[in-house]
Amino acid sequence: MGPSFNEQFDQHGVWRREFAQQLKRLADWMATHDLMDAAVQERLQRLEEQVRSDKVMVAFVAEFSRGKSELINAIFFADYGRRIMPASAGRTTMCPTELGYDANIAPSLRLLPIETRLQMQSLAEWRVKTDRWQEIPLDVGNADQIAKALEKVAEVRKVSLDNARALGFWHDDLIDENPVPDAQGLVEVPMWRHAIINIPHPLLKQGLVILDTPGLNAVGAEPELTVNLIPQAHAVVFILSADTGVTRSDLSIWREHLAISPESMEARLVVLNKIDTLWDTLNTAEQVQAQMDRQCATSAEMLGVSLDRVVPVSAQKGLVAKITADDVLLETSGLPALEEALAKGIMGRRQSILRAAVATGVASLRTETSRVINIRRRDLDDQMAELRSLRGKNASVIESMRHRIEQEQREFDLSTAKIQAVRAVHLKLLRDVFQQLGAKALKAELAELAQTLQQKGLKLGVKKIYVQTFDKLRGTLDKAQASGTEIQAMLSGTFRQLNAEFGFSLQVPSPPQLEHFAQDLHQIEQSHLQYLGMGNALKLAQPEFAERLVRALAMRLRTVYESAANDLELWSKSATAQLDAQLRERRRSFARRMEAVDRIQQAASGLVERISEIEAGEEELGQLERKLHELTSKLVTLPGAAPVLTDAHPVPA
Repeated sequence: MGPSFNEQFDQHGVWRREFAQQLKRLADWMATHDLMDAAVQERLQRLEEQVRSDKVMVAFVAEFSRGKSELINAIFFADYGRRIMPASAGRTTMCPTELGYDANIAPSLRLLPIETRLQMQSLAEWRVKTDRWQEIPLDVGNADQIAKALEKVAEVRKVSLDNARALGFWHDDLIDENPVPDAQGLVEVPMWRHAIINIPHPLLKQGLVILDTPGLNAVGAEPELTVNLIPQAHAVVFILSADTGVTRSDLSIWREHLAISPESMEARLVVLNKIDTLWDTLNTAEQVQAQMDRQCATSAEMLGVSLDRVVPVSAQKGLVAKITADDVLLETSGLPALEEALAKGIMGRRQSILRAAVATGVASLRTETSRVINIRRRDLDDQMAELRSLRGKNASVIESMRHRIEQEQREFDLSTAKIQAVRAVHLKLLRDVFQQLGAKALKAELAELAQTLQQKGLKLGVKKIYVQTFDKLRGTLDKAQASGTEIQAMLSGTFRQLNAEFGFSLQVPSPPQLEHFAQDLHQIEQSHLQYLGMGNALKLAQPEFAERLVRALAMRLRTVYESAANDLELWSKSATAQLDAQLRERRRSFARRMEAVDRIQQAASGLVERISEIEAGEEELGQLERKLHELTSKLVTLPGAAPVLTDAHPVPA
């Protein structure tokens, strides 16, 4: 059996720390040898941020009483020697709960009151309004205190039907989904809308984020959870109960929120929990196993997944086995098999994507830096040829050389004005692209959809408006791609002219390919269309619910547009950094050439000395190039890393 999810995640954390250290060594070395231009610095920062801030989100989704919280306890928190997440009979997790770690925030449980649903702000907007959250400090050395504090996520309150309706927990036309009123006509609703647990657990410190979701009724009431958080999770663990199999409400959650597209199914694991309910002393082990196999096969068939995606587990027995160090019970519980599936599926896939992206970034970094070294090498070659031509020449020839260098310098100074003009046009075109991908333009593209959703009554034509809106969004990305190609063509023509007139060696990099952002748009579109098509028409008839849906969509689309704009900006810096580097090196070259002529005029030995210096400089450049290759190769050959890539190709994150 391979490493567990926890072990695999630990290994990933070690790789990330070693990568950060190696990247710092590379940055220090480059700064020491004056190889750090704007584009290189930007690439270093992006690589560091990409690895440092990488998060792996695992969402646990199920109807009430399927054992989600107990499974989270068993996989992640058994080292505490007790339950951390509340897990008992009946409904426990009443609000969506995120577990993660931010070193800038003290260990705490933060709770957003359910009343915030009466206002239109999205969850993302509420996150930054810290004064509206109730905060409870957590004592990381006291498991009992943590467990006691986390019981608050199960708190409920009773409200009237009018209040329940306003909060999104009562729908007159969806009787089956409504909570049961008590004798006074009141219904239970969660006390809290969202909970965020910030705790320095080893796995959470390394970037793991756990999303524990409530049942169908609560999930459906929060569109941002449905169309943003769950679809963006790197893996979703869907939990069934072995004694009931796939119930009607289980099937509703699966169809409405999880079975979005064939591609999404790779990130889905189905857990058939509570298999200990099938352990019957009146049956033989073979009979129990046959019964469990039937439940797995039936569940796989009903959900439309392959049998190997269904894992039978007893979370409760697995937790007990870990706490009591009972290896036999642990194996029988099926928990190790689930952890291995998580490790291979989630961590394996996430690591390969991140490390391939890192290898691509390192290859681009090496290309950028090698270009600077080659500029210096070409300059030294030109100087060497120039100095060798002076061997045996008299003073008048040397003076003529001085005049020629001065004339070249005057001509070079003329190029500065032309370069500034090119930059002005370049920046204008780039600003136009950024406006296309800006928040104002996005709001305009969503205006018709927002207006349609906010109309009263049933939105029978809303799917058509969604399709039209996403066609426009894809069109905007196509325009941005075309603008990048146009900017590249403009720069290519100008660079060729500068190369011919002033002896530069400028080359425009290919514009970034934005296809993977179009794929992101497709996935977002599919999650929304799926949500619209599965019995939510009556919910959409409520203007407040529809507005929340539009806000959730806008927040996610803004992330896609900003990422595309950032890629274009980095590409632009790479192109302009070449100009800066070659201008800087050319000025240095003129200074060194004039200095060499002065030395040659003052002493006969000056020519020989300068030629020796250039030869030493060429050797030093060779050493720099070898060291660059060594340091960048180490970044992509750390244990478990992807192989070195020699060409830069975008890898979707």
